[in-house]
Amino acid sequence: MAEQTSHRSSNGSADSSGHHFVSAIRSPASHARLWLVAIIGIVADLWSKHWAFTNVDPDKGIIIVKNLARFQRSLNTGALFGLGKGLTPIFVAASILALAFVLYLFVQSGRERWSLHIALGLVLAGALGNLHDRIFVIVDVVEHADRQGRPRPLEPGLINEAESNDKYLVIDNYPERSRQFSINRDQVIRTWRQGVVRDFVKMEPRIPLGGGRWKDIWPWVYNIADVLLVAGVAILMLNFWKERREMRAAQGQQEAAASAAKSV
Repeated sequence: MAEQTSHRSSNGSADSSGHHFVSAIRSPASHARLWLVAIIGIVADLWSKHWAFTNVDPDKGIIIVKNLARFQRSLNTGALFGLGKGLTPIFVAASILALAFVLYLFVQSGRERWSLHIALGLVLAGALGNLHDRIFVIVDVVEHADRQGRPRPLEPGLINEAESNDKYLVIDNYPERSRQFSINRDQVIRTWRQGVVRDFVKMEPRIPLGGGRWKDIWPWVYNIADVLLVAGVAILMLNFWKERREMRAAQGQQEAAASAAKSV
């Protein structure tokens, strides 16, 4: 951080502005901010996912605000907002690296950087919430094509071995197996098992394109962990911007003081 770039040590020291630097790792208040935000965020994310996949109808969903938002269950085989489908091992590794980076930033920060600690807590909660799903929510994923050979979206669920046959592969929905989806065996490219993320919030505003066609403004389904990650990163960026501005201001003051000293 800007105020910590010079003369820091594990025991605390004076920074470039002459203030006594104390690492957040030695501050109970800093730990309280980080871990309280992280724990509340993780509990909210995992509870909301469990609630959605226990109470929301997999076909009808639940309207939150008409034409604006609804609860709609979805199993995400990719990362944030459905990007990078099918790359779970990479995302797990990236999540672990991100968690290590969060802890590094916390150790390097000063105890007075409360907004930074809150931001790190939000990122920690979001990363751990989705990492939990990728490790423990394991489903079957089917890659398939339509009758013309064009690729279709990946179909995550639970393969029903009892009802599948030589002609059809039957996929049950996760977790209750209350709905089935059949795929012609000739259209199946491959199947595999992987961890997925439970998403359940869908924004519904659309733009008319003419001819009865519409385009979703926000086509992705997301969860609380995604919101926490975006909020945390946004606050981190504001912190970095503020610190860069303070650093430039301090440099300007030093240059002005040096010029004044030379003119005396």
